[in-house]
Amino acid sequence: MIEIERKFLVNSNRYRAEASSVTAITQGYLNSDPERSVRIRLTDQTGFITVKGKSNESGLSRFEWEKKLSKTDAEALLKLCEKTIISKTRYKVEIGKHTFEVDEFLGANKGLVVAEVELDSEDEQFPKPDWLGEEVTGTTKYYNSNLSSTPFCNWK
Repeated sequence: MIEIERKFLVNSNRYRAEASSVTAITQGYLNSDPERSVRIRLTDQTGFITVKGKSNESGLSRFEWEKKLSKTDAEALLKLCEKTIISKTRYKVEIGKHTFEVDEFLGANKGLVVAEVELDSEDEQFPKPDWLGEEVTGTTKYYNSNLSSTPFCNWK
């Protein structure tokens, strides 16, 4: 139940050619408090509810709990979410034993592209593809819960 991941900006769209899958995602937050967030996500025909705790000091790990929901339940809960619903396209890229999830944001967050990789330990080494840019692990403005309240289009 502890998630360990690193997050990076992406400097080109070369990951698209390497992707093993592409998924449309819609998500919103019932609660985006920094101490705990509650997210509703809808992908194709499946919904999820996810509770995340506060990140540790390095921003690398935090508590995460997730359960599947029906599409109908997820759609109903999305209507109760805080203001900005996040839409994005997720590309999964397998590199060695690691999977990079590259999110191209749409709507109010259009223009933002980030990649995350989940790890087994905070000091685990992993290959870094050439399309991986600046690391933003622990930079809270890149948390999806914050993109919901302060979208990328308002950063400039």
